[in-house]
Amino acid sequence: MFSRWAMYAARTLGSAKAFVLALGIVLLWALSGPVFHFNNTWQLIINTGTTIVTFLMVILVQHTQNRDSAAIQLKLDEMIRSTQGAHNALLDLEQLGTEDLDKIRALYEELAQKARTDTIKDLAAQGTPDITLTVLEGSRQHQHHSPSSKLRNSRSKPD
Repeated sequence: MFSRWAMYAARTLGSAKAFVLALGIVLLWALSGPVFHFNNTWQLIINTGTTIVTFLMVILVQHTQNRDSAAIQLKLDEMIRSTQGAHNALLDLEQLGTEDLDKIRALYEELAQKARTDTIKDLAAQGTPDITLTVLEGSRQHQHHSPSSKLRNSRSKPD
């Protein structure tokens, strides 16, 4: 229920009409300043209003981003799972800690560097090299996944 409402509110409040409405409210407030002699109450009205709206919007935006991020992760996991030659060990990486992700990123940076400096034309960009990924052994065992010392797709041909 909240998710449906949050999606509707995010779409509506992120529209051009909502921006024009907010701009109109601020202009109306600014134009009313001389009437109220720019007193403290006049200033408090806009400060209180914007604080409340900001607080609610932060919660709304965070909820929407969390939902979108989860959906994107699921789509990426499905693409990895269904792609011939992809490394299934990379599924669900968002569950790993920062240190483990940094180690995996370093392995891929090494592969990218090798691809850039390889002297044989296009050789480094072809195929799916096996890479040792011992970081998954410890991390995945704690998550009750089967350990793997190599990133290897279950659909790939055996050596």
